[in-house]
Amino acid sequence: MATWANLSLQDSASPMMEQLTFFHDHTLLILIMITCLVSYIMATLFFNFNINRYLLEGQTIEIVWTILPAITLIFIALPSLRLLYLLDEISSPALTLKAIGHQWYWSYEYSDFAQIEFDSYMTPYKEMGLDGFRLLDVDNRTVLPMNTQVRVLVTAADVLHSWTVPALGVKVDATPGRLNQISFLMSRSGVFYGQCSEICGANHSFMPIVIESVPTKTFINWISSHE
Repeated sequence: MATWANLSLQDSASPMMEQLTFFHDHTLLILIMITCLVSYIMATLFFNFNINRYLLEGQTIEIVWTILPAITLIFIALPSLRLLYLLDEISSPALTLKAIGHQWYWSYEYSDFAQIEFDSYMTPYKEMGLDGFRLLDVDNRTVLPMNTQVRVLVTAADVLHSWTVPALGVKVDATPGRLNQISFLMSRSGVFYGQCSEICGANHSFMPIVIESVPTKTFINWISSHE
């Protein structure tokens, strides 16, 4: 998870988040190059009092500064479209989890097994241990197996919510009366935190999401103990 001294993106916990991080760095590099070039041109123009009379109203220079931005946009758009289609790709999920947003908590259902349902509330600060994270820990964590394709069906019972886990590169709206879905694969074990990312009322900031990634055998034992 991100700490107070971390200004960059969180460490990725899924292949999709790795690709999103690479795309972020790719786009940022292009923006830095453009900023440096434009800043250099503006600085030279500021200190240069000479005028090239053949440059004014020149068709050639106008064609150049129209084509170059178009090529730059293509270099940004192609990987962006690739990522967009990868995000929407749901390929043979091994497990389905249903997340339902409420004011102001999340409830989860494991429909592939015997009806395992539970609510996940934020842990109050006074009830939290020394190893807890304020405003992020919950009383019931969502346990999921690592290295497994997981599909999450997201909806809401009252108003708009958003189910978001930054380390997994996952953000999907929870809309009342509509079922949205997202797919991800967790490449390592650990505990990943998220929060509702759609303003949903007075306690919007107090409905965190906690995903615990465990080995498959541990997940099966957890499922067996809750059946």
